[in-house]
Amino acid sequence: MVQDIMRDETFLSQKAEPATLEDLPVAQDLLDTLAAHKDGCVGMAANMIGVCKRIIVFDNEGKYMVMLNPEIIKKSGPYETEEGCLSFTGTRKASRWKSIKVQYQNEKFQIRFKTFTGWTAQIIQHEIDHCEGVLI
Repeated sequence: MVQDIMRDETFLSQKAEPATLEDLPVAQDLLDTLAAHKDGCVGMAANMIGVCKRIIVFDNEGKYMVMLNPEIIKKSGPYETEEGCLSFTGTRKASRWKSIKVQYQNEKFQIRFKTFTGWTAQIIQHEIDHCEGVLI
């Protein structure tokens, strides 16, 4: 179900709790909400729809991907950029990494590892910042 976008900075600055099996419907709501905003959004975290759980969804080169409990475990190639966000007006400066290795769980809660680079890596970092309560 498409959800409203959270704009409350106090809520968005909270660190998210680990996702559990009971939170799988939140992942579907995130996918639905991301699809509804596809013209201006490439990724979302659960707190953006009012749920303080470690769940992100993003456009992975044309196909939406869900990550439960994502953690960046390796990073390289720092750079500075500016990013926008559905939860905020305008753009903000951000420090990012060109390449990241992420440990996460899929929808079956199987642990996975995957390396991402470039634009996709930047999207994931933005959404993991949301999980950490970092205001972008």
